Amino acid sequence: MKAIAQSEYGSPDVLTLAEVEQPGVQADTVLVRVQAASVNAGDWHLMRGSPYLVRLMFGGLLKPKIKTLGFDVAGTVEAVGNQVTRFQIGDEVFGDLSECGFGAFAEYASATEEALALKPNNLTFAAAAAVPGAAMTALQALRDIGRVQPGQRVLINGASGGVGSFAVQIAKAFGAKVTAVCSRAKVDRIKALGADDVIDYAQVDLSQKESYDLIIDMAAYRSVLDYLPLLKPKGTYVLVGGAIARLFLVMILGSLISKVSDRTVKSLMVKPNAADLATLRELIEAGKILPLIDRSYSLEEVPVAIRQLEQRQVIGKAVIHVRKERACCKN
Repeated sequence: MKAIAQSEYGSPDVLTLAEVEQPGVQADTVLVRVQAASVNAGDWHLMRGSPYLVRLMFGGLLKPKIKTLGFDVAGTVEAVGNQVTRFQIGDEVFGDLSECGFGAFAEYASATEEALALKPNNLTFAAAAAVPGAAMTALQALRDIGRVQPGQRVLINGASGGVGSFAVQIAKAFGAKVTAVCSRAKVDRIKALGADDVIDYAQVDLSQKESYDLIIDMAAYRSVLDYLPLLKPKGTYVLVGGAIARLFLVMILGSLISKVSDRTVKSLMVKPNAADLATLRELIEAGKILPLIDRSYSLEEVPVAIRQLEQRQVIGKAVIHVRKERACCKN
């Protein structure tokens, strides 16, 4: 089969379209005929092997053990192992392969049942492939860590990215009043997602006091300490992405900061699972959330897609058309 292969760490130039062996079917796995995938920040971190923690977590200190990247996938079930009970051949599915060895940038991919769910009926494969990783991250940050409630005020920093664009919509679906933060050039696109207020990240007023019940930070432009004055007492700050140094600060000192500030400070470690994929499918089929798709690429253009994602040129999600299908509606 054709796949985007990698044999060394580096820039997108190390990624090549190659003929590789098709995954086999194990007793507990599903073989997916990939229709579409999407790119995430995790893909370029794995591609570059940076920060070095990535190499420790996924193996391959000198050379990558993961030969084909990509964890957001949508496609059709091609075969199932004899222990698989939730899917059958022909099912249209979407999912997150980050705990199955990755491999979405290919014509076929292997997954466990827990990594997949039935595709939303109202999305094309390409649109469905834009959902799993980013939307699950937003869902878990808001619901599980942030414990968002109807009527609460939520600040979403980095709202124009893949996770941020879903976070705006999910927070609104949960009944929150949302203030989205992004660059000035992206304000109109984010307003269209339903945010109550959208502000330029360069104009965030840190002199405000006790304004928000919950802050979801996808970008970490500033230190968590800068955002604490914006939180109400008992409010919550959740760090999802951004500078590694700031992530480590929250991981190491979050509990201490929480005790002395009377605010909860946590970072999110996403846990992909089929139940959350099903929840997202329900929200999508109810018309409450939709992926914000900025750009589309062919399989051989994966290096271009990752380069543009690294350069922050993408608003929302960029999708990879592994196989041709009818063009999805514009989002």
